[in-house]
Amino acid sequence: MKAKQGQRRVLTGNIVAANAARLCRPEVIAAYPITPQSEVAEQLSAFVADGMLDSEIVEVEGENSAMNVVCAASVAGARVFTATSSYGLVFMYDTLLQTAGFRAPVVMVNVNRETPGIHAVSSGQQDMIATRDSGWAQIIVENNQEIMDQIIMSYRLAEDFDIQLPVMVNYDGYYLSYLAEAVELPEQSDVDAFLEPLKKQPGRPRVIPGESTGCGTHGMEMGYVEARYKHWLALERVKNKVDEIDKAFGEYFGRSYGGQIEEYRTADADIIVLASGSAAGTARTVIDAKREQGIKAGLVKLRLFRPFPEERLIQALKGKKAVGVIDRSVCFGWKYGPMCTELKALAPSIGSIPILSYIDGLANLDITIPHISRVVDEVQAAASGKSFQDVTWIPMEEL
Repeated sequence: MKAKQGQRRVLTGNIVAANAARLCRPEVIAAYPITPQSEVAEQLSAFVADGMLDSEIVEVEGENSAMNVVCAASVAGARVFTATSSYGLVFMYDTLLQTAGFRAPVVMVNVNRETPGIHAVSSGQQDMIATRDSGWAQIIVENNQEIMDQIIMSYRLAEDFDIQLPVMVNYDGYYLSYLAEAVELPEQSDVDAFLEPLKKQPGRPRVIPGESTGCGTHGMEMGYVEARYKHWLALERVKNKVDEIDKAFGEYFGRSYGGQIEEYRTADADIIVLASGSAAGTARTVIDAKREQGIKAGLVKLRLFRPFPEERLIQALKGKKAVGVIDRSVCFGWKYGPMCTELKALAPSIGSIPILSYIDGLANLDITIPHISRVVDEVQAAASGKSFQDVTWIPMEEL
């Protein structure tokens, strides 16, 4: 059985995110406006006001309260949704940890933006990086259609009985949040059908008024260790589950994204560029151009950031001659970019090959075709045995 052809519309990434959430029928929504996410919350409020969505909108005084509201509603059994960005994600940090610890299947979009320190109302993945150890599953998407599809898939993931964890869908602020492009909106009945298997699973634990529960009690000694261990195991299960859900989505809707990672022209590639988010589209253009020049380059798009897709990356990169990793964030206290740092931990399994780190695209700066072309050329030179620079801050090199 296949889904019907959906309606084609030209929408911004934020409006796409709001429509995706609407199609999943959340019962409780709480979000606080912050640039560049505000449009998501505004559109969801409009859907409720216009009778297009039957949901309780909770108006809060800040992001910390928003996460507390959806966490509480989730452990009470409701399907929930929220959205934030940058300062907002940082402001809700303690409740991010609480929501993950409660194993509450919250779905949230984070519209990537630089974080506090230097005030920057601009794109960057630093907010996502700052919360990587919060216990959430984190997925990065490339374009507006993937925003739509991944939010729907994220409910199948978060509410799966074997997972029961919050999921954060990340997309580039300014580049996707305000970008208008053609997107297929699935029919409501088809989204309902795709999420229907969740109703056939055992009921998840929830708070029931008047009944005793141990949710959120203070952890002590082995009880705490056991809870942490089971949380860790659930995050490990996320990896295969993401692949399974992506395959099921592809079979039903006709679109799929590779699951944990998406590979492009990697089968016979000698060198690989690893990128994420909206930069992946530019990278494909460069890969195609370099192929015409006789350079056997390929792209690995990192979709699942937490848990880190160790096994899939080893499989994709083993036997390659060199890798260049493009990070849109900084790993303070360590010289490589955050994603490059994580990839280097896999070096014993990948093999002793050059792994070059590139910092680019901070604070709304474009990751351009010339930038990625440079990455390919330098990675190719490293693969040929030439000396290379471990870390390159591309914008600084252009000064």
